[in-house]
Amino acid sequence: MTDIIQVTSLLITISALFAYINHRFIGLPTTIGVMIIAMATSLLIYLLGQLGFADFEAEVENILAGIDFNKTLMHGMLSFLLFAGALHVNLNDLRQQKWVILSLATLGVCTSTFLVGLITYFLLAALACDLPFIYCLLFGALISPTDPIAVMATLKRLGVSKQLSTSIAGESLFNDGVGVVVFVVLLLVLQMPSEITFAHVGVIFLEEAIGGIVFGVVLGGICYYLTSTIDDYKVEVLITLALVMGGYTLALYLHTSGPIAIVVAGLITGSVLRQRSMSDKTRQSVDDFWELIDEILNVVLFALIGLEMLIIPFELQWFWGGLALIPIILLVRFVSVGFPITVIRTQKELPKNLIKILVWGGLRGGISVALALSLPAGEYRDLVLFLTYVIVVFSIIVQGLTLGPFIRRLTTAA
Repeated sequence: MTDIIQVTSLLITISALFAYINHRFIGLPTTIGVMIIAMATSLLIYLLGQLGFADFEAEVENILAGIDFNKTLMHGMLSFLLFAGALHVNLNDLRQQKWVILSLATLGVCTSTFLVGLITYFLLAALACDLPFIYCLLFGALISPTDPIAVMATLKRLGVSKQLSTSIAGESLFNDGVGVVVFVVLLLVLQMPSEITFAHVGVIFLEEAIGGIVFGVVLGGICYYLTSTIDDYKVEVLITLALVMGGYTLALYLHTSGPIAIVVAGLITGSVLRQRSMSDKTRQSVDDFWELIDEILNVVLFALIGLEMLIIPFELQWFWGGLALIPIILLVRFVSVGFPITVIRTQKELPKNLIKILVWGGLRGGISVALALSLPAGEYRDLVLFLTYVIVVFSIIVQGLTLGPFIRRLTTAA
């Protein structure tokens, strides 16, 4: 395993260089621009290998192979990014959209998982890329939730209404946790098919989802007590950092959903602690600290996604399968989002173009890639990983770059 300090130093340096190139010469949104430059760099390294610089290509691939993307994101960056995203989502606004967010994060994710899995199974069979049905369902589970990291990064630069931004941000923050729970259950079915029962699934759901919510409330309560008894911005920033790092680690140890716990704790911190137990100076310091953490880790993550292209396995048939799945996943997203929103709209007024915006704004990102990498090693994982990468790249580049104009056109027309 490559030394973690060396790898971290290299990633930070590369990310800073790519961010500078993008800002100075290209001008795309930072995360998207960095990812495109990283992908172009991966392609350049591959071409150099074909031109006789095989040792250099092999050395770069060896470094990338030494980075456990799944652990780096799921057990490293994710807690920081989720907390930073939840910190600026108003809990009262979220409560007003609770039925929309709850339905999309549960019914929407489960419906999409099954439909994507079923269609993928028959599509790949038609392309002579047979994939067991359980792997197709796992692919559906990891690709169905929208990635809060990618979504929040995009929402930051769009001037959308509070109601619309709350719906999009709230869905992405919670369906990520639900999607991980569904993925974990399906992975257990793959690994221990004879031991999984409906009762076992119910226990897992209670431990992960409900347990995550309860633990997140506990974390928020502890943080509130600690910050309300002092007035020192340095210590209070440190407390929020301990909340994220220690809380996420303890959640995993307790077998509850770390992502859900941190989102809940972030919402409480942003809507309760910032208003009731923090001075103006502390509030500004907390905001500045977490905004900086969010920006840095986002750039590093998207650079890493782009560089991972160099070691993603490739087969031509897989490529055609990935392209064919892009419109299918968008269509499934329309169905899984459209049905609950249409039902809720009969009882509650919602933004006019909410379904269209949720469909096109349903970005996939690093979490999907990380979950794909957690599958058992072998050809099936390689296929799922490649399909995931194609969907993620399309989502971030095409949907991410066009989401702003798309939303502006819809809101102007309305």
